[in-house]
Amino acid sequence: MCGRFVMTIEPDKFKRFFGVPEVPELVPRYNIAPTQQIYTICQNGDGYRHVRSFRWGLIPNWAKDPTVGNRMINARSETVGEKPAFRGPIRYHRCLIPASGFYEWFRQGDEKVPFYIHRKDQVPMAFAGIWDTWKGTDEVIESCSILTTDANNLVAKIHDRMPVILSPSEFDTWLDREMTDVEKQKMFFTPFPADMLNAVRVSSEVNNPQNDSPECCKPIKGCEP
Repeated sequence: MCGRFVMTIEPDKFKRFFGVPEVPELVPRYNIAPTQQIYTICQNGDGYRHVRSFRWGLIPNWAKDPTVGNRMINARSETVGEKPAFRGPIRYHRCLIPASGFYEWFRQGDEKVPFYIHRKDQVPMAFAGIWDTWKGTDEVIESCSILTTDANNLVAKIHDRMPVILSPSEFDTWLDREMTDVEKQKMFFTPFPADMLNAVRVSSEVNNPQNDSPECCKPIKGCEP
């Protein structure tokens, strides 16, 4: 799964990497948690990309209670086209979720040890995402989920799942609103290469979602994956 992540991409790099002409004020985030607002990249039918803000935790448009989204922060790529909450969004509402890296926890005895996983070359990550719009009596909530896949050889030492991470060459096809064949979409769901990632142990500061500072992803010694 992916339950916390980091987004500290500088505006100019954000524009270039995701191919968007404008970005909002990007405040560095070191411990993004479910139900919080996150930035995503969507694409119009004419190919124009833009930044949108969604709540993390997808609320299906047919849900009676928006709190159901608290349990839908991730969608398994293997079954995303079958689940009632996700089968519409995977066909028609796909997005990119910008990140600098993500956290996973390794169980060591009775302790859960947090690790920060990021690209060795410090290039941004783009998680594959899906979104939906929920309309209540007096509010509208746009929300999203991160797709997950089997862990690669590095992440598997910590956890058995990881986010689906897309390369820039895949952005256009993933965001293409005409691409609705779920079978064809499966080509995106392979684990990101392990040799391009690094995993470092970090402080237990990240365990508390109220902590959002560089200390959360600062490497500390010990317990290598």
